[in-house]
Amino acid sequence: MTIHWFPGHMAKAHRMIREQLKLVDVVVELLDARIPLSSQNPIIDEIVGDKPRIVALNKADLAESVTTERWLAHYRELKRPVVVVEALSGKGSKELIARVADAARFKMDKLVAKGIRPRAVRAMILGIPNVGKSSLINRLLGAATARTGDKPGVTRGQQWIKIGKNLELLDTPGVLWPKLEDQEAAFRLAATGAISDEAVNLEEVILKLLSVLAQQYPDRLIERYRLEAPLSEEMGEILTKIGTRRGCMRSGGIIDLDKAGRIVLSEFREGKLGRFSLDYPAEIEY
Repeated sequence: MTIHWFPGHMAKAHRMIREQLKLVDVVVELLDARIPLSSQNPIIDEIVGDKPRIVALNKADLAESVTTERWLAHYRELKRPVVVVEALSGKGSKELIARVADAARFKMDKLVAKGIRPRAVRAMILGIPNVGKSSLINRLLGAATARTGDKPGVTRGQQWIKIGKNLELLDTPGVLWPKLEDQEAAFRLAATGAISDEAVNLEEVILKLLSVLAQQYPDRLIERYRLEAPLSEEMGEILTKIGTRRGCMRSGGIIDLDKAGRIVLSEFREGKLGRFSLDYPAEIEY
């Protein structure tokens, strides 16, 4: 399985981000708490440079809390401001706003010292597709101003959004990087929905996801789909059993494996199988 996905609009988005970066005081790098390593765009380091940056681990309600704590410790060890957020519930939103204000305080104080009238802090939110940027902005704003969607690439343009009197956010399109060299990371991006389902061999992604879950979280599969322990069969056989349990039948009594697989993928993404973490700090090469 080889996964690559870099639509033309993403190249344009990279250029737009570079052009707009000079207008902002702080960058918020939004990562998927389930896959902080895989969802970190390596190009962002080059783009952002020495601009103040805050890491926000979103979708923390879908990630294992113990592993998220390990990621927090990792970023704190790197002396990088980090906050855990849940865009849908709003948890962590106030802390994020406070962190942005802290990160911009040095520049704001310099402007005041020069006799420049105080203005709102300008922050840019960067992240991969479907990581929850617009949902987070909507939560911060308290109203659905930014368009959201459950498909990667909904936010195509850039828009400034006023959050109260002291903060302006620049929402940006989700961007990946041109070459996905780490195919394990690419799989995790595909499994969590950062890469369009239409751009990958979804059957292979689902079977690999099922293999990972069967190895690391077998009890979750057994309980959710009423399977028999241990899970010693091939993934295709397990998927067939899941299809049987869920009534995924075609005419003639044939199991609809595509439908069964999409059920597993959807329930994984929605958290119905429980909380998962697929990246761990120990995997980072220093």
